Amino acid sequence: MNAPLRVYEPRSRPGEQRANLLVPGRNCWRIERAHRASWLVDGAEYFSAVRSALTQAQSTIFILGWDIDSRMRLVPTGANDGLPERLGDFLAALLASRPKLNAYILSWDFALLFALEREWLTELRLASRTQRRLDFQLDDRHPAGASHHQKFIVVDDALAFVSGFDLTSNRWDTSEHRLDDPRRRNSDGKLYAPFHDIGMVVDGDVASALGELARERWYAATGRRARHHEPGAREKRWPAQVDANLVDIDIAISRTEPRFEGRSGIFEVRDLHLDAIAAAKFSLFAENQYFTSRTIAAALEARLRDPEGPDIVVVSPSTQSGWLETSTMGVLRSRIHGDLVRADSHGRYRVYCPWLDDGGGGHTCLNVHSKILIVDDELLITGSANLSGRSMGLDTECNLAIEAKNDEQISLAIATLRNRLLGEHLDRDAASVDEAIRKRGGLIAGIEALRGRRRSMRPLTAETTEDWSALVPDHSVLDPEESIDAEQLMEEVVSRGEKRPLATRTLAIILVIGVLSALALAWRYTPLRDYVNAESLAQASEGFAQSPFAPLIVFVAFFGGGLIMVPVTVMIAATGIVFGPLLGFFYALVGETLAAVGVYFLGRKLGRATVRRIAGKRINELSRRIAKRGLIAVVVVRALPVAPFTIINLIAGASHISFRDFLLGTIIGMAPGTLVLVLFVDRIVAAVRAPGPLTFTLLAIIAGIALGGALALRARLGAPPPKQRTNHPAAAKGD
Repeated sequence: MNAPLRVYEPRSRPGEQRANLLVPGRNCWRIERAHRASWLVDGAEYFSAVRSALTQAQSTIFILGWDIDSRMRLVPTGANDGLPERLGDFLAALLASRPKLNAYILSWDFALLFALEREWLTELRLASRTQRRLDFQLDDRHPAGASHHQKFIVVDDALAFVSGFDLTSNRWDTSEHRLDDPRRRNSDGKLYAPFHDIGMVVDGDVASALGELARERWYAATGRRARHHEPGAREKRWPAQVDANLVDIDIAISRTEPRFEGRSGIFEVRDLHLDAIAAAKFSLFAENQYFTSRTIAAALEARLRDPEGPDIVVVSPSTQSGWLETSTMGVLRSRIHGDLVRADSHGRYRVYCPWLDDGGGGHTCLNVHSKILIVDDELLITGSANLSGRSMGLDTECNLAIEAKNDEQISLAIATLRNRLLGEHLDRDAASVDEAIRKRGGLIAGIEALRGRRRSMRPLTAETTEDWSALVPDHSVLDPEESIDAEQLMEEVVSRGEKRPLATRTLAIILVIGVLSALALAWRYTPLRDYVNAESLAQASEGFAQSPFAPLIVFVAFFGGGLIMVPVTVMIAATGIVFGPLLGFFYALVGETLAAVGVYFLGRKLGRATVRRIAGKRINELSRRIAKRGLIAVVVVRALPVAPFTIINLIAGASHISFRDFLLGTIIGMAPGTLVLVLFVDRIVAAVRAPGPLTFTLLAIIAGIALGGALALRARLGAPPPKQRTNHPAAAKGD
């Protein structure tokens, strides 16, 4: 249904009074003055300005981000400023030339799922190049499942950048977003897809306030106080290549900080978004990497049902980055998108992806990573926060906001930015976009009038694969706004009586590692090598691995082994020996998942009474807890197995836990352990074939990772909760 033509008059008019939207203590932390402010669209503008600002630093540099890569080049074509190009070398040279300069880098202590996307041992790489005046810290001071996601840089408390950018690979691009741009290469020299993001640079008191925020977060993460800037160091640091979009302007800082270790949470980002959506009269324009927050979706749905509500336009990537995000956050977005489409009875809602087409057969949807919301040309919000549940309440976030407050110059600057962004996606100039919006009487009508066949904006549908969507749990699991208490979950999933002492489990792990290592030495240095040697084993395994029926045989073996309670670790190890670490991991994960599914349905068929006779009386309590906690319970019992593999599968089936929670929990919970075991077995084989210091060192490292990970996870999830003191009379009595 098309919306009726309306007169589009979003900008402030003389004499018009609108209530101030930004309120410190409610939806922002502070409102401070900036001498200058400018937005930096796409990586070429942003990273060039960052490098220019860093070269002027005299006292302190703070870099806070979700990720950092010491190998990245801020200016791929060369900065020509006399300093090295790679970030790590650049910072080292900068510190060496400034004896009074100190740098503090805070990056998220990332989850294993992101390990392959990041630089390994960044701290050691930076430490090997720099002096002690560069302090690098991985931030793990947040609830389980949360992340440090603030992305801002502060130079001498005089200049600050707030954005969606991290100083890492795969982020640099120009606003042209050429499909074949040879400058767009990651740290390994490989080409990556076009990328879009936005940031802001500010100076003055707001930059000083961001310096305070950086020090607060640094102290929370490290327990150490960062150095304060030297007197007189707050001189002008404005990048010479950047023209100010606004001067002498008030800017608000909004934060998200989760509840953690007794501290109450801060949800200014969420509250500001909700206030902005409620206040919108004509248009809401958003660019965002994620669009999965149920809280934001509910607020938008209310405006769509309002006959006088605003046009709502969201620009987002067509798919998320990687199969995991596409299959989880992508499904969540599709659900929200479908709900909003159904609520849009007045034709005022669209989600677009920017489509790139080189005219020669090459085409793709732009990877939109920006986080910006513009309301009625009156309010601009940008920074690190996505339109996701995590950004609203679980991850740490930092946004900046500018409100026009009846100032025509500010309103014009905000509108010009929106039109520039739309022009970039529609392959038009900002003036043409502004004219189309005004002539057509609305934001959506203006966009539709300018859409073309090549580089343009394409509407996104709400379609998703039904089979996969059925397996993906709801938002509270994959995109929560509140933290998941891992210790409480462990306490509920597994009773204390069912857990073996930590010392016993540790001794068992050490014993297994010792036996495997002893076998490796025996096969090399005793007569056993004449009967079971590397060559004969290699020939046998290679012959089997090359068989076209090998994968099928492996899957059948896992399935059958799961039915007769063959230890799954033995089957995983055998698969790793035969197929190597890559195929071995894949075949083992698929095989153990098939085995788990088969026994799960067997448990469902047999029923609870029969399974209790097989597994014992304690099944009742474990079954109840697994059914109650669903996906998270399955992940926990897979990561910290409290019963044999087959028994857990039977119990899950008998407890009538949903199949999607069981399947997804099995894959997520078993993948890390399977990978470590396959890698360990691969190193055992390597030790037999080619013993040497390096081989045994790698073997020891992997064994240490396995042991350390098990102990750390056990300590994290299995430690008894601290006893609570109470003055209640009943608490003093015994059982």
